[in-house]
Amino acid sequence: MNQHIVIAIDGTSASGKSTNARMVARELGYIHVDTGAMYRTLAWYCLHKKVDLDDVKAVSALCRRWKTSLECTGNQIHLLVDGYFPDKEIRTSEVTEAVSHIAAFQKVRDWMKAKQRECAKFGNLVMEGRDIGTNVFPESEFKFYLDACITERSKRRAADGVQENLAARDQRDSQRASAPLMVALGAMIVNTSLLTPQESSAKIIAEIRKRLADNEQRQLAKAQM
Repeated sequence: MNQHIVIAIDGTSASGKSTNARMVARELGYIHVDTGAMYRTLAWYCLHKKVDLDDVKAVSALCRRWKTSLECTGNQIHLLVDGYFPDKEIRTSEVTEAVSHIAAFQKVRDWMKAKQRECAKFGNLVMEGRDIGTNVFPESEFKFYLDACITERSKRRAADGVQENLAARDQRDSQRASAPLMVALGAMIVNTSLLTPQESSAKIIAEIRKRLADNEQRQLAKAQM
């Protein structure tokens, strides 16, 4: 069991994972980790190096040899490539289209899992993604799964200026052989369709604080035995 606390926030695209994870991390004073940005960074690098995204061996080979490092700045962890974080580049529609394809590759997910677990060296984390509670940190006591109706999620994507076939993305993510998108055992499900970010993050924070308090009470009781 890792000595640091990991809050795992999984969910579908445009369900509010990023917004809620940032708000929760800020409120608790934890470090925010956007694992989707890590996969996007690899997708961007594959496109930059003109690697065939359908070539499993080529993508896996690039994943093994690229020079990366983790950097924690302003309570946010970034995956750097050759010392550079492509903040704007990874948010293009081209990268958005590419990322779910490479994310299905087993070797890619193995590499990402190891790198994401390494993030715990920086301290307590709020980590968002699609397999944090099921695959990356299954031992976490703090698991949440966010979802919203596809109509609402599509509106959110459009408001961000992003065109994405969410139904197709959901299908790819949930049906892939390696670490598919699913609700982790023991996760609290939060439907954000009719909630503001403030309301949904408040629900998550309240549950975290309750579980932390319960753990503290158990530890005190155990110490007094």
